[in-house]
Amino acid sequence: MSKQFAVIGHPIEQSRSPELHHAFATKTGIDLTYVKRLAPLDGFVASMEEFFAQGGTGMNVTVPFKEQAFAQCAVLTARAQIAKAVNTLWMENGQLHGDNTDGQGLVNAIQALDWNLKNTQLLIIGAGGATRGVVYPLVQAGAKKIVIANRTLARAEQLINDLKEAVPTAELSAMSLEQLAGNFDIVINATSASLSGDALVLPEALQFQHAYEMAYGKPSSFLDQAKTRGVPTSEGFGMLVGQAIESFRIWNTVEPNLKDFL
Repeated sequence: MSKQFAVIGHPIEQSRSPELHHAFATKTGIDLTYVKRLAPLDGFVASMEEFFAQGGTGMNVTVPFKEQAFAQCAVLTARAQIAKAVNTLWMENGQLHGDNTDGQGLVNAIQALDWNLKNTQLLIIGAGGATRGVVYPLVQAGAKKIVIANRTLARAEQLINDLKEAVPTAELSAMSLEQLAGNFDIVINATSASLSGDALVLPEALQFQHAYEMAYGKPSSFLDQAKTRGVPTSEGFGMLVGQAIESFRIWNTVEPNLKDFL
């Protein structure tokens, strides 16, 4: 009997999770079925409960349901608690468990590029949910200093306030986009600027050795500017694969090699 998995969201057509998990299954010899599940905007909980009631093993959650999934869990991992969002669900002893694998996905992707994270200084542009989910795993992986830059400075400051207790070993600070300056090992774009087509300007006063764009498959002015400086760049497909591998590992206790799927 194959294990049943699904990814739930609205919309869901664009999800590449089924192809990834089926590829992992082929590589690791695990018998599973993984489907896309479209839930009505007001019907996430009912759809999710039905899936587990029918014998589902695990479920990935995508937009716009990650916060609702977080609210439904009886047991949360530390990184889910810090992210305040859940993208990976499973039942254990009759209780709904939740984790957030996005941040570990980013860490896995950066490590697969052989970019060092130990004792690094990072700049993350954007202070939304994507940034909230990655700070803790980046610090766990060795980042020493993280600056969060945002159009609205107060939002970046609020996020740092929320996160600083979770990462006591790291130095966190905020800056506005107008203030962008300094020298960083890696700059990560966690804004939707690439998706919305807005130009994100990286001033000369901002120096960096690597540039990572969380979005993928779309033109990115952020990456274009980094490439003109000749620094190594990557878009976010590796992060997508990395977070999927981490979910797969949680559910199946086997971890496929990320580099096999890039």
